[in-house]
Amino acid sequence: MNNDFPRILALLRKERNLSQKQAANDLGVAQALLSHYEKGKRECGLAFLVKAADYYNVSADYLLGRSASSDGSFISENDMPDAHELGDDKAARTAKNISATLAKKMIIGGIDVIYSLLCKTNNPKLTSAVSEFFTLTIYSCFRLVYRSNPKNNNNIFSLKEETAFRAANAGRLLCEGRAVIAADESTNNTNEHSQVTTASLESDYNKQAIALMSLVKNSERIIGS
Repeated sequence: MNNDFPRILALLRKERNLSQKQAANDLGVAQALLSHYEKGKRECGLAFLVKAADYYNVSADYLLGRSASSDGSFISENDMPDAHELGDDKAARTAKNISATLAKKMIIGGIDVIYSLLCKTNNPKLTSAVSEFFTLTIYSCFRLVYRSNPKNNNNIFSLKEETAFRAANAGRLLCEGRAVIAADESTNNTNEHSQVTTASLESDYNKQAIALMSLVKNSERIIGS
């Protein structure tokens, strides 16, 4: 069927703390067959797809990985909140730049969710590492945009471009390593209420959660290509 269906089918079952035996019984299939579906070894028919969508209360589009929202909806530029709009956005609302406006809102929405989740971890080391990772990423992006106009004077920066990009890339790797260590340290302090699921994300963050999951999907598409 596709690569997303087996992963999402298994994810939904595990997020609901259902055994494979229980889910198979409820869905009216043999456990061995459900196992094959979840591992991508066999493709299901349309009847099972519909039954699974009803069982997990999600859309078929979500099960197939076509939508980042469980109800199958897709977000547009107008769906995302304007709380973080920067400057005069009139030009950004032209047809030519509408995709950039949506991308910006999705990224900001995703970052909002990440920082909210960081607060819930109560892990200063993790928050610091992630914040520095974002800082270096934004710095590099700004330098790239600044570079696009040859009239811009590079004296605005104290580091030469080549040095800055290499150092920023290395810095992000270090931040990522620190974040992994800090995240692992948090595993001993987690509890049932701190678990993040696709359902809890949508319930707590609505459109911002869809933005974040869309970014996840787009990132994995970019990485995969």
